[in-house]
Amino acid sequence: MPKKYPTPAPRTAPCSIVILAAGQGKRMKSMLPKVLQPLAGRPILKHVIDTARTLEPAAIHVVYGHGGDQVRETLKDEPVSWVLQADRLGTGHAVMQAMPSVPNDHMVLVLYGDVPLITRATLTTLLSLAGPQQMGLLTMELDDPTGYGRIVRGKRDRVQRIVEQKDATQKELKIQECNTGVLAAPARLLKKWLKAVRNDNSQGEYYLTDVIELAAKEKVAVNPLVTENAIEVLGVNDKTQLAELESALRRQVARDLMLAGVTLADPARLDVRGTVTHGVDVFIDVNVVFEGDVKLGDRVRIGPNCVVRNSEIGADTEVFPNCVVDGAVIGKSCNIGPFARTRPKSTLADEVHIGNFVEVKNSTMGNGSKANHLAYVGDAKVGERVNIGAGTIIANYGGANKHRTTIENDAHTGSNSVLVAPINVGAGATIAAGSTVAREVPPGKLTIARARQTTIENWQRPTKPGK
Repeated sequence: MPKKYPTPAPRTAPCSIVILAAGQGKRMKSMLPKVLQPLAGRPILKHVIDTARTLEPAAIHVVYGHGGDQVRETLKDEPVSWVLQADRLGTGHAVMQAMPSVPNDHMVLVLYGDVPLITRATLTTLLSLAGPQQMGLLTMELDDPTGYGRIVRGKRDRVQRIVEQKDATQKELKIQECNTGVLAAPARLLKKWLKAVRNDNSQGEYYLTDVIELAAKEKVAVNPLVTENAIEVLGVNDKTQLAELESALRRQVARDLMLAGVTLADPARLDVRGTVTHGVDVFIDVNVVFEGDVKLGDRVRIGPNCVVRNSEIGADTEVFPNCVVDGAVIGKSCNIGPFARTRPKSTLADEVHIGNFVEVKNSTMGNGSKANHLAYVGDAKVGERVNIGAGTIIANYGGANKHRTTIENDAHTGSNSVLVAPINVGAGATIAAGSTVAREVPPGKLTIARARQTTIENWQRPTKPGK
């Protein structure tokens, strides 16, 4: 089947995008509207809006219905206009709700809020097939087209109409080219066709697909574009399909990372729920999850079972297994973990070591400082070359307010120390193991704050009374 057609001149008319997102999604069996179901950490509809924005349209109109308040609240910061479809009377009716806001000289691109993997490249090509007297229709070829409307072509291989499976003849049922519902058409003509669409069908609905036959009758060329990758036009109707698209998106992102030079121990065991920028020779082990905006410097190594969220990790830093890095900026040549947690608003300078079962929260640590074992550093400013001993905690919370601690350069805390904030530990100070310090620690001296050890003679451990 021919797939190449004379391409009209590049698009000059402004583009208005209409995204249909009013479906209830009963098969999701969820209180969450279908278009808000998460895919790679973002609502399905957010993926569609983000792709639409890359086309730089004049406007994006989202037609919403079921769960409308929740949909609008969740995506309230998106630069779209919201159009309510109070009565869901079919796809043609849904597009009609948005058309009064679309100028006649615009090109209209119709997308679907539950088809999240459609690409900018495909949509750009589709728009190039539409013009003042032409429209573009996105189609797909399936080995098993059961359930899909079939594309019926005529002279010069133009599309004549779309026939639904229940209405198809035996010959038409053998057609493997199917309708995706995505189309581009001049607004002036689309408005006219939508007014002519009838609802005399078994569902009593106004179908957008009916405009194809109306266009063909008026000798308006319907230029089909067969997508090269059917997965990008598949919709989401239940959790199984959602998982299938999640897997497809995971494979796509992993492939892009590897083609850009990142080494993945196993591409099937990486989840990217946001964006990842990276330097050269980055290595990512299995079961790593990236969320939000993540930046990885040259030669960064991420161990297995780590979660990195909205963070920046400097060159030559290694994050060992089972760590959480959340909202942090980590410098060059650092060692993090294993089993470490770096919480939001934490900044680690170069050559910092955060060891096993160490938590850093809303703190800064200077060059070469270390907290290698079982420590908590909260609301603190830690200088350079500081050594925080095993079991040291900074008691930053007084039951109502958080308090700051400053530890100056070259200070050392012994094991099992407690620093009761607010407190200042001077440069070069040493705090003896087991100390609880609640007053300023002078620089360059040893501070001991613990009870004197006493042994009580003739003491006997209490025993339980006999049964």
